[in-house]
Amino acid sequence: MTVTSTSTATASIGDYGLLSDRHSAALVGRDGGVDWLCFPRFDSPSVFGALLDPGAGRWSLRPAGPAQSTREYLPGTMVLRTAFTTPAGTLEVTDALALGPGEGPHRLGAGAPHLLIRSAACSAGEVELAVEYCPRPEYGLVVPVLRPEDGGLRARGGPAALALSCPVPLTVTDNGTAHGTITLRAGQSLHFALQWAPLAAPRPRLLGQEKIAHRLAETITGWRAWSDGHRGYDGPWAELVRHSGRVLQALSYQPSGALLAAATTSLPEEVGGERNWDYRYTWVRDAALAMDALWVAACPDEAEEFFTFMADAAATASPGAQLQIMYGIGGEHDLTERELPHLRGWRGSRPVRVGNGAWRQHQLDVYGELLATAARFADRLPAADPALRAFLIRLADTAAASWHQPDHGIWEICGESRHYLHSKLMCWVALDRALHLAGRLGADDHHRRIWRQARDRIRTAIETKGFHEQTGAFTQSFGSARLDASALVLPISGFLPASDPRVLATLEQIAARLTDRHGLVRRYLTGPGADGLPGEEGSFLLCTFWLAQAQALAGRTAAARTTFEAAAACANDLGLLSEQAHPATGEALGNFPQAFSHIGLVNAAWAIHQAEQTASEAAPA
Repeated sequence: MTVTSTSTATASIGDYGLLSDRHSAALVGRDGGVDWLCFPRFDSPSVFGALLDPGAGRWSLRPAGPAQSTREYLPGTMVLRTAFTTPAGTLEVTDALALGPGEGPHRLGAGAPHLLIRSAACSAGEVELAVEYCPRPEYGLVVPVLRPEDGGLRARGGPAALALSCPVPLTVTDNGTAHGTITLRAGQSLHFALQWAPLAAPRPRLLGQEKIAHRLAETITGWRAWSDGHRGYDGPWAELVRHSGRVLQALSYQPSGALLAAATTSLPEEVGGERNWDYRYTWVRDAALAMDALWVAACPDEAEEFFTFMADAAATASPGAQLQIMYGIGGEHDLTERELPHLRGWRGSRPVRVGNGAWRQHQLDVYGELLATAARFADRLPAADPALRAFLIRLADTAAASWHQPDHGIWEICGESRHYLHSKLMCWVALDRALHLAGRLGADDHHRRIWRQARDRIRTAIETKGFHEQTGAFTQSFGSARLDASALVLPISGFLPASDPRVLATLEQIAARLTDRHGLVRRYLTGPGADGLPGEEGSFLLCTFWLAQAQALAGRTAAARTTFEAAAACANDLGLLSEQAHPATGEALGNFPQAFSHIGLVNAAWAIHQAEQTASEAAPA
């Protein structure tokens, strides 16, 4: 790809690569610009925010003139290398968020120093390297004063200290921007580092060239040690599955074990639209699907950390208390939403939001998702804290008492509450898993009887009210003719076998009526009255992987492979998946990279692998 400027106005969401130290994230564009960086946490205000507004800060490292760029992650790592080819030579820029020294597979990110490393090396000919440094803390509100020192720059202004270790002489302008150039010849390299520290801490030291190179080497070694210990899956698309496992690790917050939905906020579901949300939090519904994916990707320690986080964050001693649908990555409950009107938004997509008002919504599916997660750890529950076992019993009790209520559903649809099929289904899952865990939880006969009766009532309700005869499918809510991809969870959850004629009919209807020309599945058809929001949205990658998984469970492995490949093809050149894709162009939409999409990829690949093995074993010799 030819890159000729540092403008972010035309950059696509898929043009970015992810860096992570399991505390915070950065996004690096094809043009060498760091356009998103939040320190010290994923959900902290940005230091560089050009992703959402060209004036919100970036750090560019690239050739001074036009160049062709290609890029890749170093094998087994989340360390990004971009090669810029110019008429005169080739420049390679290696980017990483530094890990702590000596971090191995079990404590990756534990000692993250809040350090962004950038290394520039000329591998052929000569290249004029251009550096532009424009920090804008607090989502672009702060224009810090830049003070040159021997070996770099310090930034004053805002709630933290920033120290840029830079071997290139920089000119500082009055508007808080620094820039400079230097010519590199074949074999020459330079190392840069940006450190963050709170104002109350000692100011960060500027680092020398050898120190920065050493920290980069440690980070590469740390990621490779983790990857070498997580190679359990060996089925189709093994490299995609393993890479997705790395991405999920990169999207997890090491201090708590929380898994983020995505690394960004307010990347839109429709260009120029209002469907812009902050996804830098943890959703309970991610938990059950993530557990399956983490086990397939050979990440049992990470699965246990996530379960412990969810149990701790959601725990309450209040009988009948409603479970929140989402939490902050540190376990926070209050995620009050606000808008940032000073930011233009990606390609003019306003408003830009931080926080997420959906935390106040009542959604019944969370009980099933948390109890399904607990079922993954059934063997460990008898020895668990009695308070945890009591909490899980209360969740099942609440599902039994509340399943008949309307709610806002899995997609957090605005407007009046409805009797969503997926919500009822997940209450059934809650009670089904609770009954299987009853002995390990210490549940008495009274609880078991209540759970069994409620589970049976839910099954009857779903089978009599969830299937719409005229539509010929299970639909979004009781009595509705509207199709919804969440009905694909019926066979995935074990409620009905995928061979059930009603399930097969639902798969066919979704494939025929919710699928775009690229073979990607929409959540539902938007339009007047569909979800209470203006505008449209893209096709949903998780739902496409769900369809592939359900097709595999039905033994339709050829169709499952076709569906899987359509969704996997939406990954960018670095194997990163967004939330959605534009139905006409296939362009990435929504927050990025999206954990749900990578979770769906892993689970669908596993289902196809299992179905093909079963078919092979059943075939005549």
